[in-house]
Amino acid sequence: MAAAPPPHSAGAPHAPAPDIWQDTHRARSFDRATDQYDQARPGYPAALFDTVEELAGRPLGGADTVDVGAGTGIATRSLLARGARVVAVEPGAGMADRLRRTLPAVPLLRADGDALPLADASADLITYAQSWHWTDPERSLPEALRVLRPGGALAVWWNAADHSVPWIAGQSERLCAVFGDDAPGRARELPDTVPAVKRSIRWTRRVPLATHLDNIGSHSNFLTADPRTAADTLRRERDELLMVFPDGQVVEEYTVLLTVTRRPPATTGDPRTPAKR
Repeated sequence: MAAAPPPHSAGAPHAPAPDIWQDTHRARSFDRATDQYDQARPGYPAALFDTVEELAGRPLGGADTVDVGAGTGIATRSLLARGARVVAVEPGAGMADRLRRTLPAVPLLRADGDALPLADASADLITYAQSWHWTDPERSLPEALRVLRPGGALAVWWNAADHSVPWIAGQSERLCAVFGDDAPGRARELPDTVPAVKRSIRWTRRVPLATHLDNIGSHSNFLTADPRTAADTLRRERDELLMVFPDGQVVEEYTVLLTVTRRPPATTGDPRTPAKR
């Protein structure tokens, strides 16, 4: 996959979105908890990657894939296991260092989705696992379409806690009372003007209570909070959850929210389509 400076990188820097500094502060907070993040955050079910293949119209095996906002490499590892040829893109120094240590053979670019340092029409698939909302869609969407080959796919997804489960709904209410209910980042959806297909995939995992607490404590609302507030909140959650799970094993229930859009196939005269030899 060829690297190249993005077309808007020259000249005066692009003006940031109004809330970019707050978002950047929260997004970079993960650099302080990379081991906790990598060990406690949930992965993704096999059914997710089956669905990505279905909607992308091709197998992951052999696909030139760009995993943007790769973090510590949680989704990257699953993509590699399915045979994808992955380039990881991660702006955070701490997250990138952790990814480099655990996946030393994976090419890693220190960048973000708003300015991908990759050549036009060089990827079959671009993925955003838990990371699209940290981008400016007015920039990241055109960038993805620029880097995708004709017919290529952009897939964005999130593990969303299943609020139909009573204990999860209760925990959410308690955390909102402490941290507020403002979601970090910007839009979690592709713009309405983009033709896309959405799927939901439910799954569960069973983890020790300590792992669950490390999971929720690795989110930006905890990482950017006053340390005493964060610690007190985790202690209260431990007490609440032991009443629900007295054996200390927490059943986390998720719905993966997946959205896929594809770059239109090549047409005659498309300047981004390599000429046949």
